[in-house]
Amino acid sequence: MALIAEALRDSAVFNFAGAVTMIVDDSPFSLALTANALSGFGIRTSYACHDAGEAIRILGERTVDLLFVDCEMPGMDGYQFVRWLRRSGLEPNAYIPVVMTAGHVRRSRVAEARDCGANFLVTKPFSAAMLLERVLWVARDTRPFLQVGDYLGPDRRFRTDPYDGEERRADMIRKARFEAEQNEVDMPA
Repeated sequence: MALIAEALRDSAVFNFAGAVTMIVDDSPFSLALTANALSGFGIRTSYACHDAGEAIRILGERTVDLLFVDCEMPGMDGYQFVRWLRRSGLEPNAYIPVVMTAGHVRRSRVAEARDCGANFLVTKPFSAAMLLERVLWVARDTRPFLQVGDYLGPDRRFRTDPYDGEERRADMIRKARFEAEQNEVDMPA
């Protein structure tokens, strides 16, 4: 409960009223449920799309600030859609935050969501409070966008601070050099 209270308190600094939001989900029930949860904390759904083709058409014409995509859709699924979006060259839409939603996700599909360029994956059913936590997390996300090999999207590493611990390898190298120098000195000529 404290986590929810903290998220609600933190949300006061965000004004979502002007955000242009798109939901792409082939299930009318799931689409309405996501839209209602978002509207509960002031995010109006600007575009509700029932398939990836409809979303692609709109993204080619309009700028969107936040995108929710269902993973499993007929035709082009959510993973393919997010890969397309990241490589589309549509400025600034190719870089918008993407939250993927799924009813059931195997571990391999979690990795696929990360690897296709999504910012976050949320499993259904989700509470409005949990969805708000994820939206706030995405809003605060400062990970840079990277293009590495076939990947284009936010840095997949969540840990951004450099290692602050003991440098074991450097210590081992210094110790080995010291011991080698000692052996050279101690050897009779």
